[in-house]
Formats: sequence, structure tokens, C-alpha cells
Amino acid sequence: MAVGAYEKCKRYIDSHTQKTDKNFFKREIYPCITISRQAGSGAKPVCEKLVNIMDEYSEPEGVKWAYFDRNLIEKVLEDHNLPKQISEFIEEGKYKHLSSVVNELLGLKPAEWTIIHKTTDTILQLARMGSVVIVGRGANIITSKLNNAFHVRLVASMEKRIEYMQSLMKFTEKEALNYIKKEDENRKKYLKSYFDVDADDPLLYHMVVNTDLLTHKGAAYLIAEAVVLKFSHLFPQFAH
Repeated sequence: MAVGAYEKCKRYIDSHTQKTDKNFFKREIYPCITISRQAGSGAKPVCEKLVNIMDEYSEPEGVKWAYFDRNLIEKVLEDHNLPKQISEFIEEGKYKHLSSVVNELLGLKPAEWTIIHKTTDTILQLARMGSVVIVGRGANIITSKLNNAFHVRLVASMEKRIEYMQSLMKFTEKEALNYIKKEDENRKKYLKSYFDVDADDPLLYHMVVNTDLLTHKGAAYLIAEAVVLKFSHLFPQFAH
């Protein structure tokens, strides 16, 4: 049976936190790939395939990859011992601009900036481990100063995005359109509010991939090849 994404994440974390082999710590850090995406552009299937490809490329060194999207929420909670009940407040776009003091006094959720800080800290921890794909939550901005980071933006036409969301979520065309517009707006507000950047700025990324013109598998291979070329010293047998 195929290992699920969450189980892969757990195995990944365990493999990096329980290593006793001294050579493991001497090994060069592998890349961290960040994925920014328009809603409905196919991030999940692209990332699933990308991780499998990178596993193949990294197999000679015994390196295993994982990707974190919504699973990152659980990782944040696990790392910082936050109550499970607040997980919904870590979702992109769900921050309410209320007084931090009021929030903490009510005991409903930690202050907004506390959540952002802890999420940022977790993303940096994962990125520094390497051999990881991180989706959303401003990961490309957070890791912009790291030498092992590679940033990708996935885009697609509204027509194709609607088709994808209808297939994935069984939405009507109208429901899919409303969902996409809301998700895109939430993500833009998230990045603008906390990182003062525009998600659509192409200069934030090493590459922008149009999934209209590529299959999800094709997009994954294109990203993988670009990463191999960028970090060719880590993949000498695959770099051309």
C-alpha cells in the first residue's frame, strides 16, 4: 500500500530528529523547494509526483523527501505544544484583525503574530533540514535568504482551474469559481499583511510553471530538472 502524505511527513521528521550516524550531520544540506500556487493549479498532484522524482534522484545518498501543505499545521502544533482546537486559526486567510490582548484574554487562540511566528519558525526548521517541499504560507519569503531554497509558482487559466476544482471537490462551476476567488484573495492578503509582498510578482521565484500547458507529471519533472541543475553538485549523475 502506498504511504500517505502525512505518514511520509512523520517519517521525514523522525528521520531528521533521531539520526545517530555522525556522517548524517556531515552531509551537505539538500534543497528546500517552496511552492506558491494559484488555487486550482494542481499543487497537490504536482508535489506528490515531485517528491517521488526527488526520492529517485536522491536515492544514492539514502535521502528521502516529503512535502508539507496542510500537514504543516499539525507539525506547528506538535512542535510548539499548542492545543489542537486552535488548528483552524492557522489556516491561511482566517486571521481576524482583532486585538492580540483580547484574543489571549479570551483564551480562544494565541495572538495572530504568535501563530505567524511559530509557523515561520517551523518552516525554517524544515527548510534547514533540506529534502523537503513546502507549499504556501509565505515559505518562499521566509526561506529567501537560505542558500538551499528553490522557489516555484504554479499558475493556470481560470477555465482550467475551475475544471480541476470541479473534478477534485465535486463543485458546480459557480462553486468552483467562488472557491478559487476566495482562496486567491485570502492568500494574497496573507502575504501582503505579514510579508508585504505580492504573490503574483514573478521576481519572487526561480520559475513560474503554467499547468495549463503541462501535465502535473510534466510540471513535476520540469521543476525537478531545474532543481538538479541548480544544485548539480548534489546530483552529479543526473545533472546534464
